[in-house]
Amino acid sequence: QVQLVESGGGLVQAGGSLRLSCAASGRTFSDATMAWFRQAPGKLREFVAFINKSGRYIYYEASVKDRFTISRDNAKNAVYLQMTDLKPEDTAVYYCAADSIPGRTTTNPTFYDNWGQGTQVTVSS
Repeated sequence: QVQLVESGGGLVQAGGSLRLSCAASGRTFSDATMAWFRQAPGKLREFVAFINKSGRYIYYEASVKDRFTISRDNAKNAVYLQMTDLKPEDTAVYYCAADSIPGRTTTNPTFYDNWGQGTQVTVSS
């Protein structure tokens, strides 16, 4: 099991930047694929990005590619989401998630079995 705590959300103007952090605890963090998802009011939770255990395989949802960067530091048990050129449509609660099956990489939230509590990101126009 991996316990996850997100931080770094807030209110930012369109075009601005934020960096989300996810602190993880648990011995299996370094083996886990880590991901960020987001959920806007009235919408389903959607995939944003994932990074595999080594950091060599990264995948982004199309609308955030070239604006967001996911990274991880296994020595610090942390994963990050650097968000730039933020748009009002990026407004959502952002969740960090871990997939405890080693080696699996997926955009499907049902395969992630560890979730943080979420952090609110609000982008004003």
